[in-house]
Amino acid sequence: MAKSRDWTEILIRRGVIGPDQLKEAERSGGDVEDALVKLGYADATDVTKAKAEQHGLAYVELREVEIPASVIGKVPESLARENIVMPMAEGNGSIKVIMHDPMGFETIEKLRFVLNREIEVALAPREAIIEAINKYYGGAAGETESVDSMLGEFTDTQMDYMDEDGGGKSSRTNTLEEGDAPVIRLVHLIIEEAVRNRASDIHIEPFAERVRIRYRIDGVLMERDSAPRRLLGAMVSRLKIMGQIDIAEKRRPQDGRIKILVAGKDIDLRVSILPTTHGQSVVMRILDRDNIKVSLQDLGFSEEDYAKFKQLIRRPNGILLVTGPTGSGKTTTLYAALNELNRPDVKIITAEDPVEYYLPGVNQCEVKAKIGMTFARIIRAMLRQNPNILLVGEIRDLETAETAIQASLTGHLVFSTLHTNDAPSAITRLVDVGIQPFLVASSVLAVLAQRLVRKVCPKCKVRIEPPAHVLAGLGLRPELAKKANFVKGKGCSNCNKKGYRGRMGIYELMLMTNTVREMAFKGESTMAIRKVARKQGMRTLYEDGIIKALKGITTLEEVLRITKNDVAVAPQPVPAAGAPKSPTSA
Repeated sequence: MAKSRDWTEILIRRGVIGPDQLKEAERSGGDVEDALVKLGYADATDVTKAKAEQHGLAYVELREVEIPASVIGKVPESLARENIVMPMAEGNGSIKVIMHDPMGFETIEKLRFVLNREIEVALAPREAIIEAINKYYGGAAGETESVDSMLGEFTDTQMDYMDEDGGGKSSRTNTLEEGDAPVIRLVHLIIEEAVRNRASDIHIEPFAERVRIRYRIDGVLMERDSAPRRLLGAMVSRLKIMGQIDIAEKRRPQDGRIKILVAGKDIDLRVSILPTTHGQSVVMRILDRDNIKVSLQDLGFSEEDYAKFKQLIRRPNGILLVTGPTGSGKTTTLYAALNELNRPDVKIITAEDPVEYYLPGVNQCEVKAKIGMTFARIIRAMLRQNPNILLVGEIRDLETAETAIQASLTGHLVFSTLHTNDAPSAITRLVDVGIQPFLVASSVLAVLAQRLVRKVCPKCKVRIEPPAHVLAGLGLRPELAKKANFVKGKGCSNCNKKGYRGRMGIYELMLMTNTVREMAFKGESTMAIRKVARKQGMRTLYEDGIIKALKGITTLEEVLRITKNDVAVAPQPVPAAGAPKSPTSA
């Protein structure tokens, strides 16, 4: 097979991506392959097939081949796992191995030296190779089957594991080794399975007869098989040891942080332990460092809102507020903005509670209320550090709000968050906290409200035609509905039969125009401000979500699930995608 020029050109030739999509991925500033996958323009299979064609190598669908045990035995498990390679076949003096990187010459030389054979290379996606290694070598940390089998083992036996981890050796807490106690292995397998399934949180909840284990995947809780009640003490003790938390304390809430290696990636977990009636409940927030590498373009902004937001974050001073409930992606949006602004000539300082992700080149401070390190106190100290940009994790009280506003009025750009349902409510919320209306009017640049909606799985999506009465109830004009691309996911292995995979933001960006400033100064109501903002071009969360449903990115059901309060307040016709005006003016 002859070599082609570049794998990106092959993807374009095959119609997988377009030139504009390639340019967008290149503008992200990171790895082009990762950007294409994150944007949903291509998947790992597409990229690997293109690379195989480029280098004249064979592509192997690992799930469709059966590898003999005799071949597996030629390559030690440690060598396969360390280098992410899979032996496939052997010939006369040679062995065929499957890799994910066609340029892995160092790995090829290592295999040639260790095995003393010529190496033939074929390609497959990285995740497929890891799955095959776990399948053929066994003992794979993170396989769903392993978690199920362990839970079944615990259910079938009456052995008492309560004190199995009680002493607490502090060494090796975040690695899994042969001979580890069963409860230790179970805890690690649960964490690794959750990471592998792209979960954002792990919930371990005690009840009278069982311990419920749930993963939050794409914003929705998914229940796993329950563990026996008697395992609770050992599981909590193990997690406390991993997070360096006092295992003797069982009466007070506790917090900690765990660092663990999963599938070759460093994963941080923020641990929260809460005493309940039936024992200690544990919630672990999974902090994947790859999430902070998202650019502003990847968040889901419309072209119009993206242009406005980029202009806002380059203002020399003022406050930019991001609002939404917990888990709506506020931190990710603010971190993406900071990454956009993070240059050697700009000093950025943050005050967070707690620091979730560590940003290179950014000075990050963590709130510690026990020793008096509050948001307000940290902000006052920040100002003596001569920063250009400040990030205040959350405005919770009058003191924090006043200090942040004073910082903005003295020539600093301030990013912060509020817990409000929509953008206009942020103005009245600041006034309710105790800020003078004239200070709010003069300091706030804009308010961005956001939610996260699940995206339809690209592997199993099919086009649908919603009933006419549904479209009418949503306020969609018939001529607009005819041009729409309504889709839903049938459910496949790629999305765990859910029909959705991944999430993106829907946004409501309210600019502080002269009219809105005057209304804020006069103390006008939220509804009045909202009405004027919509007339001036603000697109609501509901409208932005519907436009994404029209484009086939998400579903109408998902938009209604997330924005049902908005619909109940003001159902309106939705403009065509890209229309600059709000529906009321259409």
